[in-house]
Amino acid sequence: MISIECVYPDWSAPDNIRAFTTTRISGYSQGHYAGLNLASHVKDNQLDVEKNRQLLIEQLALPAQPLWLDQVHGVTVVNAAGKSESLVADASYCDQKNRVCAVLTADCLPVLICNRQGTKVAAAHAGWRGLLAGVIEETIHAMQEPAENILVWLGPAIGPHAFEVGQEVKDAFINDMLDTELAFRANRPGHYLVDIYQIAKIRLNKIGVVSVSGGDYCTYTDSERFYSYRREVNTGRMASLIWMED
Repeated sequence: MISIECVYPDWSAPDNIRAFTTTRISGYSQGHYAGLNLASHVKDNQLDVEKNRQLLIEQLALPAQPLWLDQVHGVTVVNAAGKSESLVADASYCDQKNRVCAVLTADCLPVLICNRQGTKVAAAHAGWRGLLAGVIEETIHAMQEPAENILVWLGPAIGPHAFEVGQEVKDAFINDMLDTELAFRANRPGHYLVDIYQIAKIRLNKIGVVSVSGGDYCTYTDSERFYSYRREVNTGRMASLIWMED
């Protein structure tokens, strides 16, 4: 029997909140996509992707098909309530039970969010472009919750020893928010290693969100469990999902 393995948040979310990130372990995809690829846009065999998605629903007892987004590294946030088709957006939120918010990643940062009462959830896809543009802030704004009432988990992303960027990326972040300079470390002339988890935490703290957990993985170096676009361009995607149970 194919058995899905997932990464679960270590956070203080209410008991009715279900949240996790899938790994690539198990699944029907082959070759570069070997394992549980859940993305339909990466040139994988579509029948395998459909079988993987059905396996996800059945094994992890999802209450509904996740709202799969057409992600474009932007800041559009959509309400998952009542939506069943793919939408061009990089985040979704919901205040209805049994509606599954989801984002797909393979190095970018998946951000799962809920409020302390367990009545609202959200999921955001935050690569460096999305982080810089403010996708996390836009997602929390859409939830209409006070910052002190928000809980955040940062799911598996590329780690601080593997994510290298150029001078222009560093300058863009620092010009937008000076405190993010702490997340960059010179690696070679004109290039820096950057801690995407730290940048997310800095930006969250800036808007008053302090209950932030996660940031313990590296998708680039852990090839057994995770897909990584920087490690291998032709690759699959993990899913990070969150919903409220009855």
